[in-house]
Amino acid sequence: MAVQLVWFKRDLRVHDHAPLAAAARAGPVLAVYLVEPSLWRQPDAAAQHWGFIRESLIELDAALRATGHPQAALRVLVGEAVPVLAALHRRLRLAAIHAHEETGNAHTYARDEAVRRWARAHGIPVVEARQFGVVRGLRDRDRWLAARERVMTEPQTDWPPPAIVFAPWPMAEAKVAGRRGPCAWALDADERWRTVTLPDARDLGLDPWEPPQRQRGGRTRATATLQSFLQQRAARYRGGISSPLTAPDACSRLSPYLAYGVLSLREVVQATRARLADLDPAASPEARRLRAGLQAFESRLYWHCHFIQKLESEPALEWRNLHRGYDGLRENDFDPARWDALRQGRTGWPLVDACVAMLNATGWLNFRMRAMLVSVAAYPLWLHWRPVGEWLARLFLDYEPGIHWPQMQMQAGTTGINATRVYNPIKQALDHDPNGHFVRHWLPVLQRVPDAWLFEPWRMPTTVQQHCGVRVGQDWPLPLVDLDEALRRAKARLHERRRDPAVRQAAADVVQRHGSRRGMPGARDARGRESATTRRRPPPPQQASLF
Repeated sequence: MAVQLVWFKRDLRVHDHAPLAAAARAGPVLAVYLVEPSLWRQPDAAAQHWGFIRESLIELDAALRATGHPQAALRVLVGEAVPVLAALHRRLRLAAIHAHEETGNAHTYARDEAVRRWARAHGIPVVEARQFGVVRGLRDRDRWLAARERVMTEPQTDWPPPAIVFAPWPMAEAKVAGRRGPCAWALDADERWRTVTLPDARDLGLDPWEPPQRQRGGRTRATATLQSFLQQRAARYRGGISSPLTAPDACSRLSPYLAYGVLSLREVVQATRARLADLDPAASPEARRLRAGLQAFESRLYWHCHFIQKLESEPALEWRNLHRGYDGLRENDFDPARWDALRQGRTGWPLVDACVAMLNATGWLNFRMRAMLVSVAAYPLWLHWRPVGEWLARLFLDYEPGIHWPQMQMQAGTTGINATRVYNPIKQALDHDPNGHFVRHWLPVLQRVPDAWLFEPWRMPTTVQQHCGVRVGQDWPLPLVDLDEALRRAKARLHERRRDPAVRQAAADVVQRHGSRRGMPGARDARGRESATTRRRPPPPQQASLF
């Protein structure tokens, strides 16, 4: 009997998984995850991404096996998508390929196109379901919000589906020393399958380094994180997500679980709304704080889909300016010395370098500090957003291409439709780390620097440097540029380009394709005024980790 292949990608769950449910209704199911070597050679891939996925695959396999069906398992196959699917089709005869729509990077876009061409040539339907409130083939944003809401209010699919049957697997599972989790098979050049362990980072050609304190993958941790936020931590969401001191606990911390589909966005939206319905704001101050936090969080879930829709509608914004009038703005001025200092956390601005240290340790940073990092790279350091974006994609555990690349361009000022977002790292430190606890934690070398000079150590008198044991220029780097002068020069260059009549005229087309619409939280009208229907709702977030 021909099999219904379910291709897991960034949807590593069985709950609320429409392709899995559809395949179960159609016939015997083969659940597959492809480890594609070429995907892991892309410049946005990192060992921590694979580590998180690997942990999630182990729990996904266990969830499938828990049905008790003798053939229930996740089949992890190592090889490129088209050759692997072709080999499976010759061996098993595929009736259909079921998957979620994916808005990934340029490589996954090309891969999916190649799979569709191969499937059409062999008469195999590719049946895709929406993963988020993202509309494929969208021409403009006028009806987008209603389409997104329909997806969020649809019933979640149950697990396990009634009478699910799994297809027999023709390859024997050889015993592999040290194996934990699903068995994996690699497709050799002669199209023979061999049993292997789940690959590690080195097997995929990745630098094996990972942030030692990164979040761990898997459904168990995902649901626990969701529940702790809904029941308690959301009370600190409003007022707590901007400072890097309070954000690690006040933010939902759901972003990696949403990025890899361990949780579905619909289940998070519906769980948030259900919790809001249960809360009586008159019951206690804590209930009022919870309600306010959850309302703010739900508004940011709109922006999750809004940004991914940008990349879905215009995949090229991953590598070229959304507004082409900004081409040439920074490309010819890239300074390798500034670039190296930023990546090494040696810009001389303590808050910036502390954020880099935290990212290297945890793989996570709150949205305002991410925005500040990109702003510093784009304005005083005048670095093009693309290499900075690739570096941050590797550092962010929760890297979601559809959020990441539009946000990189927003912060760099190349969309042509967003306000200039310039963050002064000294002011941000004074606002969000006034006592210096964050900076001192992540930069131990500055622990003895007095508060008066902590955020501008280059201003310390020599006697103070000697007293606290920090010699500026030796123990601590001088700033790469004069901050005030560099910011003035950067703003002048950007605004000069923005005032160009041709640039201003082309911005209208960008608004039509990508601008937010009336009714969205924080949306603005054609004159840039906030919509009256949303004026009292929270403003849109500033950087890739929206939660």
